[in-house]
Amino acid sequence: MVSTAATRPALVAVAHGSRDPRAVRTVTALLDRVRELRPGLDIRLGHIELNEPLLGDTLAALPDGTSAVLVPLLLSRGYHVAHDLPRAAAALPNTDIRIARPLGPHPLLGEALADRLAEAGWRPEDGTSGSAGVVLASAGSRDPRSAEDTRRMARMLAERLGGVPVVPAYASALAPTVPAAVEALEARGRHRIAVASYFAAPGLFATRSAAAAPGIAAEPLGTHPALARLLLHRYDEARSVPSTARAARRLELSAA
Repeated sequence: MVSTAATRPALVAVAHGSRDPRAVRTVTALLDRVRELRPGLDIRLGHIELNEPLLGDTLAALPDGTSAVLVPLLLSRGYHVAHDLPRAAAALPNTDIRIARPLGPHPLLGEALADRLAEAGWRPEDGTSGSAGVVLASAGSRDPRSAEDTRRMARMLAERLGGVPVVPAYASALAPTVPAAVEALEARGRHRIAVASYFAAPGLFATRSAAAAPGIAAEPLGTHPALARLLLHRYDEARSVPSTARAARRLELSAA
């Protein structure tokens, strides 16, 4: 009799990769938390660049006959989701590889972002203060869908924080930058400004964004429990998609 665990696709978490050694440690700890939530699930890590194991090597190491769901540890749509993941899947045409949606935007990320802000000093009453504001610092991408996703996440976070203005800002590729977003809020009379770190793990962009904060600078999402739950949610979503829809989705990503 084949066990239920043996019939489940492996969960391959796909991280971007970073030269900051804290990034790999953080992602590894996050996946340990996911394993605690779903005992027996085969959970592996692959990187798009900069760190080992690279995604192609992780997929090549899957046992024969093992299917997989690629869950990007990325917070919005963009080049990596639209091109790198389908390309990696296409390299193994005889393996059933499904591609999950990026993590964001999603209410669970709003939960994690709000908690990180509170840990850094954000107070519940700031949500109704006329002098408070938040900059949602993200990586940035030339893909317009990425900016759309970040704006949606900013609206979700604003609602969770009680209606305080949340301005999306970017560490690369797009405007406004984090310093420019801070200045824009100050021009609106918002002088208690916090920077929410919309990054999955520590790295250069997260560090630069925090340095631009005039006061409160939250930590990246990291190993927050909501992030672990969201990984499994995206995994389960992808598992439930019929094979014909999966094929259409892969074509859609490849053509983007």
